[in-house]
Amino acid sequence: MLYMVIEKFKPGRKTEVYNRYTEKGRMLPAGLRYVSSWVEVDGNRCFQVMTTMDDTLLEVWMRQWDDLVDFEVVAIQTSPVAD
Repeated sequence: MLYMVIEKFKPGRKTEVYNRYTEKGRMLPAGLRYVSSWVEVDGNRCFQVMTTMDDTLLEVWMRQWDDLVDFEVVAIQTSPVAD
């Protein structure tokens, strides 16, 4: 299953987000795979596509970041699948 994860960095915490990422990487649990990402021009939001067969792994991953980031998760599918 594919998921669009919208990360909104908490006010004043953007530098901490990037520092943690530099130090520890994405910190993905086994079974959750990063596909691609985009960052809003002002750098305050990140849009990531993730894939997993176990959506509880998203919760495990988000708990490692929820002190710095608010999340919205949307289950998605590719356009050819939707047609």
